[in-house]
Amino acid sequence: MTLEERIRQRRGGRIGACLELVKPGITFFVAVTSACGHLVAQLADGGTIHPVPLLHLTLGVTLATAGALALNQYLERGPDALMHRTRPRPIPSGRIAPATAATLGCALLAAGIGHLGFRIGPLPALLTAISAILYNAVYTPLKLRSPLATPVGAIPGALPALIGWSAHGGGIDGRGLALFGILFLWQLIHVLALGWNLRDDYRRAGFQLIPPGSARLISGLMVGHAAALLALSVVPALLGITGPLYLAGALALGAAMVALALAFFLNPTRQRCNRVFLGSLFYHPLLLGLMVGGAL
Repeated sequence: MTLEERIRQRRGGRIGACLELVKPGITFFVAVTSACGHLVAQLADGGTIHPVPLLHLTLGVTLATAGALALNQYLERGPDALMHRTRPRPIPSGRIAPATAATLGCALLAAGIGHLGFRIGPLPALLTAISAILYNAVYTPLKLRSPLATPVGAIPGALPALIGWSAHGGGIDGRGLALFGILFLWQLIHVLALGWNLRDDYRRAGFQLIPPGSARLISGLMVGHAAALLALSVVPALLGITGPLYLAGALALGAAMVALALAFFLNPTRQRCNRVFLGSLFYHPLLLGLMVGGAL
């Protein structure tokens, strides 16, 4: 399929282009993560689920995430125009003007942070603002300069769980930090797998998401991160956040991620790397589901 055909396939007027700009799939993913962090925090303290704060949290995080993602596409419009995967996006394809995207992104981000501050509390709003700043002002330019962008980018990738946790009680403790650590390690595996599979396209845009070196180095990092993830994923059970159902599921999911990463290490092919990437996509929602279910 040619670039023109891909752009025509995505045409849906201004509303359709705006939806692409805020990446609804990723926005939904982030909102669900923060909601799960909030639910686990409530249940871990022996409380009942309060739907109204949960709804306000989800709305604020959704708005702020949509805004941050729109701003990211504005900031990366140059590299996006160079990559085959991203050329059909709204700004490179000419369906949305850069100024319009920037205005929409700022408005959504401000609305989301303001809603969280007014309806939930200052700490969730502050963490959301920090996440957006790290994502757009640090991670995005660092992608063109250093592979350190990947661990830096993993911080805003893991913060949604902490935002949700802090929305209950207005504080952060070791239990919330354990959730953050799990998602931080998950993010490293996820991005390394994506970066290795798309390394040619990323090189074309000048992105340095994976360290220079052989596939054995990249796959070795994945194995190390997966082993650390397996170890850290049992901590919520040890801290009394969840029960034996979560522990059993976390061990099984963690072992599966180690197995996938090890298979890629032993035979570094695109197919095996793609299995690690797909496995990470399943791991995230399944682990959060087990965590919420185990806390009930």
